[in-house]
Formats: sequence, structure tokens, C-alpha cells
Amino acid sequence: MKVLERAAGHATGPYAVGNVDVEAIAARTNNSVCGAFRGFGANQAQFAMEGVLDRLAEQVGISGWEIRNRNVVMPGDTWGPGQVMDDGCKGARQCLDAVKPAYDAAVAAGKSVGMGLGLKNSGLGNGFKEIAKAVVHFRADGRVEIRHCWTEMGQGIHTVVMQVAIEELGIEAEQIDVIVDSTRELGAGQTTGSRGTLMGAGSVQAACVAALAGGCEVGVDYEGEYRVDWTSSLGEIAAAKSAGNPIENPIIHSTFGYAAQVVVLGEDGTVENVTAAHDVGRAVNPMLCEGQIEGAVHMGLGYAMSEGFPCDETGRPTNTTLKSLDIIRPKDMPTVDVILVEAAQPDSPYGIKGVGEIGLVPTAGAVAAALREHSGRWHNELPMINESNRERASAWT
Repeated sequence: MKVLERAAGHATGPYAVGNVDVEAIAARTNNSVCGAFRGFGANQAQFAMEGVLDRLAEQVGISGWEIRNRNVVMPGDTWGPGQVMDDGCKGARQCLDAVKPAYDAAVAAGKSVGMGLGLKNSGLGNGFKEIAKAVVHFRADGRVEIRHCWTEMGQGIHTVVMQVAIEELGIEAEQIDVIVDSTRELGAGQTTGSRGTLMGAGSVQAACVAALAGGCEVGVDYEGEYRVDWTSSLGEIAAAKSAGNPIENPIIHSTFGYAAQVVVLGEDGTVENVTAAHDVGRAVNPMLCEGQIEGAVHMGLGYAMSEGFPCDETGRPTNTTLKSLDIIRPKDMPTVDVILVEAAQPDSPYGIKGVGEIGLVPTAGAVAAALREHSGRWHNELPMINESNRERASAWT
């Protein structure tokens, strides 16, 4: 259900669409159970939306870049589910502008080129009360403990909270001990949805502010909290509508990230370059951001072209090794040029948005458009290149 909420809510992509009617249906099949993954439903919905735009662009004789430029969401626009977008959405156009030189250069060189533009919420939204807490503790030996409860899964959360403490307290990194504290009820909710930097930085910032206000005394736990409790749930929206008092412009999500990617093919149809411009609000740690995006492009290219998880008629996976999943190997990865865009999110700590989830949302659409130019064929299903994986995946659904 939650994946379908994201798919339905993100179905219009980062565009101002005047007429919207989306219905999402879950069907029980014999395939393996699906779950949360980078994009969480936004990937599938926006692969379709990007394909719609590219087909329209072809029919009216304009470029893929231009049709996105004409329809990209702007501050004050009403986005798909009814939310009025704030200044944070300026990042969508800024990402488009950032990749235009690469797009134009590929066109001028006669390359097969495609582009995609995407958005993805950060955090949970949909009425969830999101609360994260952190503790700053000064020890007698001069060490400063930053205690939080986030899971480090490669996103660099320990580095981020250390940077916040350095920024707020004016101390050196060598003084700080970052501790994942499982001894107290700090709470972070789900450690998913590009929330780590946003919620973690917000809670540590609040703890540092409390410490400074309290004189940074030794032995005292200074607790800080960051809370997102202003989004609307589907239940609230439905209840208000049935009561005859509809919420005209519900706030579905507190924050969105945006990304534009340009995929360029070589003469043999393989991907030779990807330019990825991602609006992260504020790049707290640029190197970590770049790593997240490069990894997401790798994942997105595999998702778009080769990776499959087909099952037989009994629901048993037929790919049982990493090799058979057809994940792109490092030696086969194209060059990835990362451009960090910083369109600050209003009312967010340091203007932060997310980077992890948005990373591969535009990739499949960009690959599909590039393949269309190369072969003249529209691709409607994934993976687009490894047809055996795709056919085996669809045979039993």
C-alpha cells in the first residue's frame, strides 16, 4: 500500500499537470513479495510519465529538454495530489539548466541522447509524525559526545552529524565522538526515505542550540528534537472530503529532491556517459553526495537495462546468484559527471533535502529516450536490454 501511495502521488513527476486522475491497484501474484527500495514506487510511475513526455515531444517536434522546460513545476504551482509547491521546487528547473550544455553537446555531436527529470519526497509524509532526537554531552576529559540513533548504511550519517556539531559548537572534529545510542529512547522512526541527513542534522542542530543556551556544562545531556508533523494523511483528506469540507491543497510531503540526468549512447548502443544534476538543497558533505549519486546511477542503469528477478510458476526465483541478476559490473560502468545543485528548502535545517531516494528516479526514462534515438524503438518494459530477464519475469504474472 505504501509503495502504491508513492507511485500514485508521484505519477505526474515534477510537472504542472492541470488534469489528473490516478488510480493505484495492488494485485496479488505468485511473484516474490516487493518491498521498499530506492525510489519506493516513484521510479515506476515516473518511467511512465517520462515516456509520455518524450512521445509528446516527438509528435510536436521539440526536444526532450524543451518539453520538460515548458512543463516543469514552479513555486506556486499545484502539484499532482494538490500540494502547492514552495520555493524548494526551483531545484527542478535548476537541474534542467545544469544538464543543458551536456544535452546540447551530445545532440550537436550526432549522438543518441535521452534525458529524464524526476522528483522524490524526502521523509515519510502522508500524515506520519516524524520525530528524531539527539543528545550532546560534554565530558570532563574535553571530549564531546554526539549521540543519535540512526543506522549507518553507507549514507555517511556519522560524518553529517559531526559536521553539524562542528558548525554549531565551533569545536574541532578531533574532540567529537559520534555514538549510535541504543541505551535511551531517542527515536528516529524509520531510517528510510532520504531522511537521515534531514532529520539527523535537524536534531543534532537543536541539541547544540540547547547546549549553547545551557552553557555547555560537563555531564549534562542536552537533548534536541527535529519534528515534521504538518503533512496530511490520506485518512484526514478522505474524512474532510466526506464531511463536505475538503482540504483543497493538502501538504503531502515536507520536502522533495529533484534530479535531471542525460544519458549518451555510443555507436554500438551502449551507454558511454551520464550527466547527473541533483538538487540536494544543501550539500552538507559534497563528496558523500557525489558518491550517493554515482551509486544511484549505477543502480539506475542496471534497473533500466539489465537487472531482473524473474520467478517460475511456483513463485521461486530463477536467478539465484548475483551474476545471474545481471548487475552492471564496475568495468562496464560509463563515466558519470555529477553536478550538485543547491536550491534550499524553506524551513529545513540548512536548507537540506534528500539525495539517496531521488538518485535513480530519472535514469530509466533517460535511457529509454536514448535507445529510441538509437534504434527507433520505444521501450515500455524493464529491463530494456536483457530481454530474457524481462520475458521470464512477465511469463508468470
